[in-house]
Amino acid sequence: MLCVIHTLSAHSDFFTSIGHMTDLLYTEKDLVTSLKDYIRAEESKLEQVKRWADRLDTLTSTAVEDPEGFLGHPVNAFKLMKRLNTEWGDLENLVLKDTADGFISNLTIQRQYFPTDEDQTGAAKALLRLQDTYQLDSNTISTGNLPGVRYKSSMTVEDCYELGKIAYSDVDYYHTELWMAQALRQLDQGEESAIDKVTVIDYLSYAIYQQGELERALELTKRLLKLDPTHQRANGNLKYFEFQLEKQRKEEASAQEEEQKHVKSQIEKREAQRKRSKDPLPERKKYEQLCRGEGVKMTPRRQSRLFCRYYDNRHNPRLLLGPVKVEDEWDRPHIVRYHDIISDSEIEKVKELAKPRLRRATVHDPITGELTTAQYRVSKSAWLTAYEHPTIEKINRRIQDITGLDMDTAEELQVANYGVGGQYEPHFDFGRKDEPDAFKELGTGNRIATWLFYMSDVSAGGGTVFTDVGAAVLPKKGSAVFWYNLFPSGEGDYSTRHAACPVLVGNKWVSNKWIHERGQEFRRPCALEEAAL
Repeated sequence: MLCVIHTLSAHSDFFTSIGHMTDLLYTEKDLVTSLKDYIRAEESKLEQVKRWADRLDTLTSTAVEDPEGFLGHPVNAFKLMKRLNTEWGDLENLVLKDTADGFISNLTIQRQYFPTDEDQTGAAKALLRLQDTYQLDSNTISTGNLPGVRYKSSMTVEDCYELGKIAYSDVDYYHTELWMAQALRQLDQGEESAIDKVTVIDYLSYAIYQQGELERALELTKRLLKLDPTHQRANGNLKYFEFQLEKQRKEEASAQEEEQKHVKSQIEKREAQRKRSKDPLPERKKYEQLCRGEGVKMTPRRQSRLFCRYYDNRHNPRLLLGPVKVEDEWDRPHIVRYHDIISDSEIEKVKELAKPRLRRATVHDPITGELTTAQYRVSKSAWLTAYEHPTIEKINRRIQDITGLDMDTAEELQVANYGVGGQYEPHFDFGRKDEPDAFKELGTGNRIATWLFYMSDVSAGGGTVFTDVGAAVLPKKGSAVFWYNLFPSGEGDYSTRHAACPVLVGNKWVSNKWIHERGQEFRRPCALEEAAL
């Protein structure tokens, strides 16, 4: 049976785009179909061999009871000659017949488009990133109990062990411990696995030792040696850990009195440092808090000044009969959301045009001013021009009508699809003073404003957060958010520093327009004050 194979186009960095990863599902489905064809062919061959064996088993059992009498029949003598000269040769050919050719051929064709080690490592690190950002314990992830999931999937011991190994190879002993401990927990619960407890405990004890927990490392090493008393490394570690632990206890005893003298002064120093620091929470922590829905800084009084309204941008002819629905999301910086601003059919057309061109998303290198890939931006993007389809032209015109800003100098519509744990860490959209060549090649000045379409709902995660002001905006399909990156004076608004939170569950599609200064001179006149609104 011939199998029609769903052939992938050549992509790389599969893990950075859920949209491209869907192609892999169809590929795998085709390979399973091909594999089943191979199994059926093998089963058919074995059935023929089995019938032959059963028939000859009966025949030879009868024949050996009285060989001479049996062969005294001329037909039996003839058939014996025929079987051994011809039929056993036919059977040999049947057994040697390779029914795997079709499957192997299909597999070879598809393998050139398979994910790479980089994809597997990228997906694994994405799981670790999600674990940290959303404060998920290993068991929650392993059992698949994530918020908003439709297709629950659990992890095997091998899966947990693989995550731990990837963390270990990255010298990330914290996550090595978490996932080797989860693998051991599942083994202790009776899950069958090709990975044994000795191997897991070996990694786990070392990861714990590297984090300074000698007593736990020693206990685990003792447990390992009960399972395998001849384990060479564990026997060496046992002596070393016991020696280090005894040494540590002696040092702690002698240092305890001295330490007590310094406790008070250390507390006083930390308190003084906290008071000197305006905001002691590192940006990474603020980013993760906001992604979890914590730390939003909107007070009830400020909230009362945010409104919803219909808007026609000073009686724009194209908006008079159908004004847009506007909601204030934040006051400073002023972030507005336009509801039902892009239709489902327009979204599907944009995705259709973009998907074949999706490539690993890039960022502006602040030193060279050129586009480059970055680990802190995990997504794929494509650029769509107005002239290639009327839908894109219509979308650009709509943005211009609503914002009142000229789209002729704006960048093309950028479409982005986020991958496993897809994110874009805190960044500015505009070029800072220390990046004079950020958009030099465009010749259109700095990015004055950002327009961001949400083209999908996201089950969990995937919000847009503004780390400096504590704002969070959640994706809502068909809506768009807009903000100015520059004050009317042309100075950058540093409160617009923002990030895309990791996608925990779901598939996030967005598209955006970065609008530039040139062409806006009379549409948004300059102000004399540096930070005038």
